Amino acid sequence: MQEIIKTTNLTKVYGKQKSVDNLNITVNEGDIYGFLGRNGAGKTTTIRMLLGLIKPTHGKIEIFGEDLHANKKDILKRIGSIVEVPGFYGNLTAKENLEINARIVGIHKKNAIEEALEIVGLENETKKLVGKYSLGMKQRLGIARSLLHYPELLILDEPTNGLDPIGIKEMRRLIKTLAEERKITLLISSHILSEIEQLVDHLGIIHEGKLLEETEFDNLRKKNRKFLEFQVSNDDKASMILEKHFQIFDYEVHGDGIIRIFSHIGQQGAINKLLVQNDIEVLKILMSEDRLEDYFTKLVGGGTIG
Repeated sequence: MQEIIKTTNLTKVYGKQKSVDNLNITVNEGDIYGFLGRNGAGKTTTIRMLLGLIKPTHGKIEIFGEDLHANKKDILKRIGSIVEVPGFYGNLTAKENLEINARIVGIHKKNAIEEALEIVGLENETKKLVGKYSLGMKQRLGIARSLLHYPELLILDEPTNGLDPIGIKEMRRLIKTLAEERKITLLISSHILSEIEQLVDHLGIIHEGKLLEETEFDNLRKKNRKFLEFQVSNDDKASMILEKHFQIFDYEVHGDGIIRIFSHIGQQGAINKLLVQNDIEVLKILMSEDRLEDYFTKLVGGGTIG
């Protein structure tokens, strides 16, 4: 699988402050990559370096397998982006705004503007002045602008920031469409896990400029699933009973007679009763309470991600 973004010891220093500290992230082709961290963690600084807007203090950025510094002009032609809130002329329509952008960047393909507006669901809003758009509509128009040149990589900095629940849902749907139907690789930054956890394939967690973890999101879900934990006197016999009488197959057997059950949450009383009836001593019953938000809170050392 091709690596679309690869950073090696990427660092940005302002005075005595390291905004980004030896960052190593990898975004593979076809990924929706979530870049998660608190406000001020270094996300936007990283994105600005990826887009060539600021220079790294040291380290290397490779995009599409090429060095960004050596091939900046050609690489950036293949990237679309939104950094912070997109700006538009409020006294013009969406189409008029995009026509200006198309002329600036030299896009002459017929129907490029109409197609971009259709992708983001604004094809029926072309007569309304952008000044009357909601924040969610402006965000979608920003994505339309970034799609005019048919990019292979889309970098979105906090695309759901400030949106209401309906706007967040619309943005999620749009991002999924871009990845699944348009085959665009995406890097999405956010400081709120719940706004991106339904989207991303891989996740990089940044805190105080350092990458704390980079992993497949499914691995985190598995690691942080709720479960019932029984400590029993005979885990082999208990496993057979769980499968035969409750059709429980989603479980793990650990040492010291511990069985973790990832289904049948809330049925610990019935399970305990049946185990005891079959002469299995139940030494302990626990139900995990950890959620992904709790996991991230622990990872960054207290406080909240938001």
